[in-house]
Amino acid sequence: MRIGVIGLGDIAQKAYLPVLTAEPGLDLHLMTRDRAKLDRIGDQYRLPNRHDSLESLLAADPAAAFVHAATSAHVPIVEALLKAGVDVYVDKPLDYTYEGARGLVELAEATGRSLMVGFNRRLAPGYAQAVERPRDLILLQKNREGLPEAPRSFVFDDFVHVVDTLRFLVPGEITHRHVRSRTRQGLLEHLVLELSGDGFTALGIMNRVSGSVEEILEVSGRNSKRQVVNLAEVIDQRGQPTLRRRGDWVPVARQRGIEQVCHQFLDALRKGRTVSARDALLTHELCEWIVGQVEESG
Repeated sequence: MRIGVIGLGDIAQKAYLPVLTAEPGLDLHLMTRDRAKLDRIGDQYRLPNRHDSLESLLAADPAAAFVHAATSAHVPIVEALLKAGVDVYVDKPLDYTYEGARGLVELAEATGRSLMVGFNRRLAPGYAQAVERPRDLILLQKNREGLPEAPRSFVFDDFVHVVDTLRFLVPGEITHRHVRSRTRQGLLEHLVLELSGDGFTALGIMNRVSGSVEEILEVSGRNSKRQVVNLAEVIDQRGQPTLRRRGDWVPVARQRGIEQVCHQFLDALRKGRTVSARDALLTHELCEWIVGQVEESG
């Protein structure tokens, strides 16, 4: 199966290429405008099919493509792929705006092609298994050190993972939402999102001036709690805590759900099943609302 890989930055090199090059039956075609990088990575993985333009890649007639280009380039790249009849997997977010994301989802539906957004945390083992737990209260913190940013890129590039993970984990319909934030000199420093419904509350927190880089999920209810630290350590409590760490030989891509999401997309291709991005679009819609709330509060 002929598969394009568009964009060869850190996420492609560290997360996706190790998974895709280990997958049998794939004829990988690399694409980036940086010829030196293209040849270096092509040589590293012994991949002879290399393209320095999207037109060249499309001429090779790929069945599908993984898009790891900059977010600002997603819309024109994904539009061209879908119109050419290519199924697409794209890193989050689809676009920096809800309207741009909606346009891509509608185009995928109009062309009958698959469009999958890389919300890999839904398949990370510690998070995926949390769905089996009582979840009256959900708390997800994803903090960084010294990285305040403009609200739109803060929310759509990074906080989008928090938003989507909370949407995935809530046990019912969200009927209330609220945002608190702090912005200084036009840069967003921290953000708190509250989502709630019948019997549950979910809080998403990001502090870009926290002094630490960490991601901590806690789900609790009915006298039990699960805590997942940096997607690697899982602490379950029913009275006494039980700690499980990522095994020494477990790849980071599997720990973070990237291996699983790649397999999910490829399995759908092999079975001729169309993947819809409609649910992912709801996450983009909520992110657009959050940006509006932050900008309105100043």
